[in-house]
Amino acid sequence: METGYHKAEANGSNGIGYYALRLAMTRTIAEEDAVKQEYTAQGIRFVVTEVGGSTKRDFQEKASRAVFGAAMNAGLISKLPNEIHALLHAAEEAKRGAIINTSSEANLAVKVAIIRTPHWISVAIFGESAIHPMTSHERCGLGIMNI
Repeated sequence: METGYHKAEANGSNGIGYYALRLAMTRTIAEEDAVKQEYTAQGIRFVVTEVGGSTKRDFQEKASRAVFGAAMNAGLISKLPNEIHALLHAAEEAKRGAIINTSSEANLAVKVAIIRTPHWISVAIFGESAIHPMTSHERCGLGIMNI
């Protein structure tokens, strides 16, 4: 196992989804910072970003750009086809889970967490969607892909 990656790698992708979802589901800056400090101490490589959109299409386009940009800027992926491919597939899977059965006119606001090990990448999305503020409810999506 390489230094700087988490211990779940020895058993395939086990745990990487949990770590991503846990980080994406933090509700306050203090809670997010505490989880980040814990992950850093454990050598878990991660990045967090937020995305919002006013329609499914708008959200999907913004989310793809945000995930790619965050992963590149944090050094979680390089400009290698296999790494970009894995990230985008994990992001697409997470987006599908988060927007399933959502109105095409719904507003979405989510936190996205990306976790990377030497051979796996996970994208977790957690947030809310609503057509009207009184109809707001939580949404979640997770994607894991082998690099």
